[in-house]
Order: sequence, then C-alpha cells, then structure tokens
Amino acid sequence: MKNQFSGTGVALITPFRKQGTIDFSTLERLIDNIIENKVDYIVMLGTTSEVATLSQKERFALSENILEMINGRVPVVMGIGGNDTTAIADTIQKTDFTGISGILSVAPYYNKPQQRGIYMHYKRLAEVSPVPMIIYNVPGRTGCNIAAETTLQLAEEFPNIVAVKEASGNMAQIMNILNNKPDGFSVLSGDDALTLPMMSLGATGVISVVANAFPKQMSQMVNYCLKGDFKKALPIHRQLLPIANALFEEGNPSGVKAALEIQGIIESSAVRLPLVKVSKMLYNKLSQLVATVNE
Repeated sequence: MKNQFSGTGVALITPFRKQGTIDFSTLERLIDNIIENKVDYIVMLGTTSEVATLSQKERFALSENILEMINGRVPVVMGIGGNDTTAIADTIQKTDFTGISGILSVAPYYNKPQQRGIYMHYKRLAEVSPVPMIIYNVPGRTGCNIAAETTLQLAEEFPNIVAVKEASGNMAQIMNILNNKPDGFSVLSGDDALTLPMMSLGATGVISVVANAFPKQMSQMVNYCLKGDFKKALPIHRQLLPIANALFEEGNPSGVKAALEIQGIIESSAVRLPLVKVSKMLYNKLSQLVATVNE
C-alpha cells in the first residue's frame, strides 16, 4: 500500500469565535495559508482540533467543510481513535472516506491496556480500515506507551498500517523502531522540537502543531532534512525551537492559537473548557518570539 505520508503534515486547529462557535471563514483562511506555504498534507479531527470537545454534529460539519476547502490540493488524514475498540471499528466502517487519504488513530487512553491489548486494538482497526492507518503514540496524553516491539509487529503484519506518529520523546525507543522497521513504513515526529534530530536518524517527516502558525518555515526545514541537507535545516530548527517549546508551556492548542491570533491569521484564540487561553505573561512572550521568527 502506497505511503504518501512524508514531509510536513499539519495537525489542524479548530478556530472558535469568542462565543465558542466554530469560525468557518477563519478556518478557510487558515487552510489556504497552510497550503500556500507548501505543507504536504493536513490532519483533521486530531488532538489539536480539540476534537474531545466537539459534538458529533460539529465533527461532521468540520469534516465536510475542511474537505471542501482543501478541494484535493493536499491529502487529508482523519483522526479516528478512542478507548473502545469495537466502537472505533464501527465508526470506521460507517465513515465515508471519499477525499480522505488515511486515518490517524491514537493509542487507547485511560484503560491502560497491556501491549497485547494495544496490538489487538490496532489489529481490529486495520482489518476494517479501507484506507492507510497511522498509529499515534503519545503516552503523555494516553497514559500508555506503545512499545517499539508492538509498533514493529503491527508494521510487519498489516500492510495498511503505514506509519507511526511518535510523540513519546523516548529517543531510544524511536531509534529501535527506525533501525528495525520494514521498508515503506514511516516514522513521523509527533514532537515539533524533536523533528530535526528524529529526521537525522531516518524519520521521514512530522505531524506538526507549529506548522499551523509557521507552515513555511517548518516545510522548508523538513524538506532540507529529507534531502539530507542538515546544514541548511539547522538554522531553521534553531529559530523554531524556542517558539515550539513556548507553544506547549500552557497546553496545546492554547499556545498555537495565541501565536495565530498574534499574527492576525485567526481572529480569536478562544479554546473550549477544560482548556483555557494562555496567560498574559506567555502571550507577551509569544508576541516577542513570533516577531523573531517572522523577521
């Protein structure tokens, strides 16, 4: 199965108006800016979209509008994950994948399954998915880590499991996957700050939060890395690193929404509870950092 998920993917935010409703006109402007700045694909309904706070009706409306706004210009990946394997498999079977190139599916959270349970979870999803799947390992959010051995077993046994988004921050684990993965299986950075070091070891891209606000810079850095030109990639990495760290100081997507508001790309940095906007101190810090990146 062809793996088209390399380069820069963007974990798309959901812009809200101040009263909390989805701002579709701002969303279209954001998508156009991302695509014009040469990202490779867009991930919708992932963690950064605040999907946990969206109603089923809102998720459907977002999916329809995002696909219409992108209009085939770049591939689209849909986030479909959770901690009830049967329910997720049912959702996949009932989803119309017209215009959707793949699924990003987060590890089951809260249940704290054993590795055997994680394997069986993804086995079931792979069996019903009509499109390629990206495993998403983010133990800081889920409470469980997908071990390298589990990722490698899934990669070997299921041709439609084509990549892993690794956000464990565990470089020993990531190197284990990179050293032993089958041909055609991609390792993608799930941590903006670690994208360059991971790509220097063989990762083929990133699913980025930062690229919502700095698509041009992130795309340039990743493209240099893909070409093996780390000398040109390094200055961009160094420029983006302080802002990448700052964006996550008070939670995601509160930080990146503040950066987008500072740039005038979105009208409001509103987030839905239990998330809150960043503090005034961090907002001021981000204002100074945004100015340095845009110089």
